[in-house]
Amino acid sequence: MLFPAKNDKFLNMLSTIALNLEESAKYFVDFKIKNLDDLQEFSKTMKTYEKKGDAYMHELIVALNKTFITPLEREEILELAMKMDDVLDGFEQWSTRIEIYGLTQSDDYMIKFVDMLFEATKEVAQATTLLNKKKLPSIRSHVIKINDVESECDELLGQSIRNLFKTEKDPIKIIQYKELYEMLEEIADSCEDVANTLETIIMRNA
Repeated sequence: MLFPAKNDKFLNMLSTIALNLEESAKYFVDFKIKNLDDLQEFSKTMKTYEKKGDAYMHELIVALNKTFITPLEREEILELAMKMDDVLDGFEQWSTRIEIYGLTQSDDYMIKFVDMLFEATKEVAQATTLLNKKKLPSIRSHVIKINDVESECDELLGQSIRNLFKTEKDPIKIIQYKELYEMLEEIADSCEDVANTLETIIMRNA
C-alpha cells in the first residue's frame, strides 16, 4: 500500500518528470520548422528538455538511495521514472535525426504521429498527478487511453510505410522517412510501457 505523509516527495518527483515530458511534447508539436536554423533550434531545445529529464532522474535516484521508507516500492518508482525518461529520449533522438537529415518539412503522417504522441504524454501527466494524489483507481482510464494511442500509432505506421513505397521514388528518402516513422511508433511503444508500469502499480497498491 501507499505510505502517507513525509515521503510523498517521490510522488512529487514523478509528477515533475511527467510534466517535463508533457512540456517537451507540446514544444515538439507546436514548433514550426521553416529552415535549417529552425531545425537546429528545435534539436537544441529538445536536447535541453532531455538534459533536464536526466537531471530529474539523477535527483530521484540520489533521493531513493538516501531514503529508507518510500511511498511505493523503490523498483516501482524507478521503473516509472525510467519509462517516462525513455519517451523523452525518443523525442530528443527523433529531433536529432531530422537535423542530421536536414528535413525542414513534416508530412501529414508525421503530423498525425506527433499529435497522437502529445495526447499520450498528456495522459501520462494526468495519471501521474492522480498517483501523487493516491487516486489509483482513477488512473486506469488514462492507461486505457495511452494504450489506445499506441494501437492507433501501430495502424498509422502501416499506412505511412505503404504510402511511402507507393509514392516515393528516391531510395534515400524512402530509407529516411521509413526510419523516422518507425522512431515515432517506438515513442508510442515507450508510452505504452509507461501505461503498463502504471497498471502494475495500480494492481500492487490499490
